[in-house]
Amino acid sequence: MSEDQQLAARPGPVTFRTADLDTAREQVTRTFASHEVHVADRAGMRFRLDLAPSPHLTIGRMAYGADTTIVGPPMRLCYHVNLPATGTSTVEQHGVRRTFAAGEAGVAFVPQSPVLVRWSADSWQYHVKLPKDLLEAHAAKLIGQPIREEIDFDLTFSLRSPAAQAFLATVSFLYAELNRDGGLATVPAACHEFESALMTQLLLTLPSRLSDRLHSRPAHTRGSRIREIVDYLDRHPEETVTTADLAAMASISPRALQAGFREEVGKSPMAYLRAVRLDRVHRELLSGGPDSVTDVAARWGFFHPGRFAHQYRERFGVLPSATARRCG
Repeated sequence: MSEDQQLAARPGPVTFRTADLDTAREQVTRTFASHEVHVADRAGMRFRLDLAPSPHLTIGRMAYGADTTIVGPPMRLCYHVNLPATGTSTVEQHGVRRTFAAGEAGVAFVPQSPVLVRWSADSWQYHVKLPKDLLEAHAAKLIGQPIREEIDFDLTFSLRSPAAQAFLATVSFLYAELNRDGGLATVPAACHEFESALMTQLLLTLPSRLSDRLHSRPAHTRGSRIREIVDYLDRHPEETVTTADLAAMASISPRALQAGFREEVGKSPMAYLRAVRLDRVHRELLSGGPDSVTDVAARWGFFHPGRFAHQYRERFGVLPSATARRCG
């Protein structure tokens, strides 16, 4: 399969290598955004791009193997985060310029301003491209009101804080897991959850004018709203939802929803949903139906047999296989 065909064949991991600068530029334009690129040692350039098959985000690793300068017009339709793993970087957008070494800072480019990037020859970086509409809709869910302006992220953010380290770990884990044979990419519902978690971490970690509202103390949560969500989960445990989705249904912030569930239910919304799904599995196994334990578990969103068996035994005191044998 040719390199172009590999990219066209997504979803699926993509590994692209070239020593031709024009070919590299075309692929980066196709994957991320239009730009011009110059390298100090064109003959010695060894470009590589690896992409993970995330359904809605673009997550990858990229390096040129030469001192590189990239200049691009406004990206318009996306936000873009760089997380340098090696080398040094200089970045510029909306009149702000920063120079730093890998491990010191990450970069957040916003849609409506031109960008300039310089990377050292030994630099490789994680890249996360987030569609503008998707990220802003997620931010609106988190703060409980529409986003009417571009999210004004600071150009750079420290990678040394615990929150930034957690965000970097999530990007690294998601990249590796999506590229693993039989991994997360085979479970669309789980991909949705992880993409949502990644966007939440990004919004909570990267400084912007939304930061105060995202970190504000949760308002008082009325018990009736929590009971409505509890009732919804009881009636629709098969639905693929995130904490942000449930908070939007209740017209409260995710922090308020979490606090309300702790007060009213004694556990988080996702823990409660897992308990409801375990009850559904238990009910099916008690009925003695023809499906295997694995099939019943998968029908209710449990795709990791070992973890499922542990959770089932914690709730019912026996392994699911014991319930199936007793009632088969």
